[in-house]
Amino acid sequence: MSLKKIIMPAVLLLALSLTGCGGSKKANTDTGADIQSVDQDENSALSFDVNGDSDAGKAGALQTVNFPFNSAQITSLTKDALDANVDFLKENPGVQVQVEGHCDERGGVQYNIALGENRANTVKEYLVTLGIDSGRISTISFGKERPVSFGHAEDAWGQNRRANFVITAK
Repeated sequence: MSLKKIIMPAVLLLALSLTGCGGSKKANTDTGADIQSVDQDENSALSFDVNGDSDAGKAGALQTVNFPFNSAQITSLTKDALDANVDFLKENPGVQVQVEGHCDERGGVQYNIALGENRANTVKEYLVTLGIDSGRISTISFGKERPVSFGHAEDAWGQNRRANFVITAK
């Protein structure tokens, strides 16, 4: 009997057994997602983790806010979201956050770093004005380096002009 006739069935058997393992793991992942989804529906204030971020919806009730082109100005829509974020932070006094400032792809690297910093600081100042201790809030700018949308038109750019929240402690 040749070595080829022995190895081929062994490789086939190994491949089939590995394929079966993948299906089992997926079922467990789906079950975990269903449980997490139920937890979030019942009480979103309890379903947040350290390093959870508002872009991914993993920062409790904290919401990402967006900005107009070339601006760090808070709009009426931004105020509504930030007011809700203040409520969440007041309900969860142990939570500390990092506000990340982001920009769209237009403009130079240094310009966008400065604009992202202005956006993050503007958000922090607004939260502090409404009673959140400044020691609970840190800021950072990523400029245009971490987009959430990769298109090259206004709909993508508008999503990338934002300040999002990352939970750093709870």
